[in-house]
Amino acid sequence: MSEVKLASINKVMLSGRLTRDPELRYTPGGVAVMTFSLALNRRYKDQSGEWKEEVSFVNVVVWQKQAELASEYLKKGSAVYVEGRLQSRSWETSEGSKRSTLEVRAERLQFLDKVRREGEGAEGKPEEEGAEEVPF
Repeated sequence: MSEVKLASINKVMLSGRLTRDPELRYTPGGVAVMTFSLALNRRYKDQSGEWKEEVSFVNVVVWQKQAELASEYLKKGSAVYVEGRLQSRSWETSEGSKRSTLEVRAERLQFLDKVRREGEGAEGKPEEEGAEEVPF
């Protein structure tokens, strides 16, 4: 009998709002990297029938040109859809403590709020409706 190998799937799909303005930085090699925290709300009824809300917070990392483009449009409170994969990282603090985190590495972002493009909105043209995807 042959051995069965299981395929791994690492796919994340989230939609929520930014909890703070995104931070755009550059690596020493000049590669853009943007980070932000996403709030994910879940509304449910408890056993007594009362509505409750649960909030989870997830850190998201965006790289390269997509990071630069998204940093121009996203701000605290922006609604965004994120597709990506889970990624773990670890590091050592200056005090010698080991730290690790699990975050989402974004592969695709889609704006869920109205997007105002340069020259639109303020000059009387209607703002763009619907979702806007950020290209790579």
